[in-house]
Amino acid sequence: MTTPPVSAPLSAATRRSIVLLSLATFASMSAQRICDAMLPELSRVFAVSLGQAALVVSVFAVTYGVAQLFYGPLGDRFGKFRIVTFATLGCCVGSVAATLATSLDMLVWARLLMALGAAALIPLTMAWVGDTVPSDQLQEMLTRTGLGSTLGIVGGQLAGGLLTDALGWRWAFAFLTLLFGVVGVLLWGDWRRQQAAPAVPVAAAAMPGARHGFVKQALLIITGPWSRVVLLMALVEGAAGFGVLAIWASHLHRSLGLSLSLAGAIVALFGLGGVMYMAVGRHMIHRFGQQRLVLLGGLLVGLCALVLAFTPHWLPAVPASLLAGFGFFMFHNTMQANATQMAPGARGTAVSLFASFLFLGQSVGVVVAAGLISRIGTGAVVALGGAVMAVEGVFFAWALRRRDA
Repeated sequence: MTTPPVSAPLSAATRRSIVLLSLATFASMSAQRICDAMLPELSRVFAVSLGQAALVVSVFAVTYGVAQLFYGPLGDRFGKFRIVTFATLGCCVGSVAATLATSLDMLVWARLLMALGAAALIPLTMAWVGDTVPSDQLQEMLTRTGLGSTLGIVGGQLAGGLLTDALGWRWAFAFLTLLFGVVGVLLWGDWRRQQAAPAVPVAAAAMPGARHGFVKQALLIITGPWSRVVLLMALVEGAAGFGVLAIWASHLHRSLGLSLSLAGAIVALFGLGGVMYMAVGRHMIHRFGQQRLVLLGGLLVGLCALVLAFTPHWLPAVPASLLAGFGFFMFHNTMQANATQMAPGARGTAVSLFASFLFLGQSVGVVVAAGLISRIGTGAVVALGGAVMAVEGVFFAWALRRRDA
């Protein structure tokens, strides 16, 4: 029995490109979550309800989700790294517009522009790494780019709360302007270096078999019975997980009287919990398997959401937010693994559809949560989101068991 050949170590130039792409994924997720903690302040400044202020989150999420459908073909045609570079610079322009917005409508339009660019960064980064890195090193490199996006959750929520509290909400978008500008310029320089370097064959381009158009591939995936389950789970996960997460900081601010800085810092621990899971994920996958990971992950999110929703003091919210992030990423990473296996012959399209359903679900979750706040209160909405995640964990564990039977 022969051992599979080990590929040569990645070049320093390729590793540098991956680091820059990781910074781009960090910026993308920071832009997505930076408004979470500032919603009460936007509501006050523009004299609108919290539900109306939440448009800066829901419009971003809708645009982000829909745009996912177009970036796969665009990256294949014009180059993934090139699209990531120009999309990052486009986000910088959108951030400038948000910084200068004088009304909620202008801010919503600026957020739409940011979302159009940010939507390209994570999926095309994953695709570029998949094209460039040998299979025996792929998981390690994808973990690095995944770490960037996970830390972006922490960075966005933390920066949104701290800067809004200390200097005003415009400074949070000024921070994004600087972040996207610096990363965009660095990516531009690296892309020009790649253009000047000798061409390297791309392994993915050598895949045999006929390639269907995007629409035909999407229809083949959506009509698959297991694909429909995974995409439905992504929609619910986006709504109950990422969507309701947008009001966690507002709930802590309103119900416990915490400053936006402290509320944002507590909710940022959700992302830190995700980083903790990534550190031990390989061990947990071997120990528990997919069925128990999604079951335990969903139940853990549900329990922690209940604690955060009804605690009379802010201290229990700290471990609750941290453990909720750990449980959520137990569930989410298993979902990602299943998304990559929905259609092995059209993996790029499959992941693009998965991301679209996830972020469209997030937009639905934000809209529904904002509408329910005035009727049942923020605490009940947070608890409801956690309950849905727990039920989803039970259902998806059952679906996995039935599929493998």
